[in-house]
Amino acid sequence: MHTVPTPSRWVEFAEIDNARDLGGLPVNGGGTTRFGVVYRSSTPQELSESDLAYLLGPVGLRTVVDLRTPAEVAQEGYGRLAKSAVRLVNLPVSKAASTAAPNELVSDVRFFDLCQLYHELLSGSAASVVSAARLIADASHHSVVFHCAAGKDRTGILAAILLDAVGVPAEAIVADYALTTERIVRVRTRLDAMHSYRGLPPARTGILAVDPTPMRRFVADLHTDHGGAARWLLANGLTEAELTALRRAMVDAT
Repeated sequence: MHTVPTPSRWVEFAEIDNARDLGGLPVNGGGTTRFGVVYRSSTPQELSESDLAYLLGPVGLRTVVDLRTPAEVAQEGYGRLAKSAVRLVNLPVSKAASTAAPNELVSDVRFFDLCQLYHELLSGSAASVVSAARLIADASHHSVVFHCAAGKDRTGILAAILLDAVGVPAEAIVADYALTTERIVRVRTRLDAMHSYRGLPPARTGILAVDPTPMRRFVADLHTDHGGAARWLLANGLTEAELTALRRAMVDAT
C-alpha cells in the first residue's frame, strides 16, 4: 500500500527505498512548503509496476530530475520509467571534472569531511543545480521527483538549496536530511547489488553516514559565504523572476 503520512512526509513504495515529499516544512515569515510538488528520492530504477502506477496516478509525476553522472545512468538506466511518458532530465551533480560513482567518493568518514564534499559537489555542479531550480519553478513540469543513488548527498544538496532559497529554516533542512537514517540500511542493501555501487561501506559510515552535522555546516556556510541559497542561485544564473516563481511553486503561504 502506498501512503503519504503527513507527519513524516514519507512516500512508501515497494521498490524505492528513500522517497519523501518536500511539503509540510515551515517557512520563515509564515506558511509551509507545498505538498505534492517536489519529491526527493533514492534511485527509482527498480520501481515495480505498482510503484509506477502510483507515481503516474496520485503523485502526478511529470518530471524526473536525475542527479547521477552520465556513467551511472548508462550503467544503471531507469527501469520502467524509461518506457513511460515521464520526462527524464539528467542534471549531474559531481565534483569538478569528476565522474566518480558514490562508492568511489569516500570509504570512511573518519578520514573525510562530508561538508567539504558537499561544497565540492556544489561548486562543480552549479549549472545542474540552477537548471533543476529553474525546472521546478515551472509548474508545467510538476510534480517533480529528483534523485541520485542513495538520495542522501547529491539529493541532499539540491534539497538544501531549494529549501533555503524559499525560506525554510536551517534546522528544518537538517532534520529533513537526517530522515534518511531511517532508510539507509535498505538503501545500502539495494545499492550494493548494483554494478555501479558495489563495495559501499557499512550503513551509517563513510559515504553512507547520515550525521546531521555536515549538512548543518553546509547550510551555515551558504549564508556565511554567499548570503544564502537564494543569492547563490542568482549569482549563478537564476533570474529574480525565476526565484519568485520557485517560491510560488514550493510555498503555501495560506
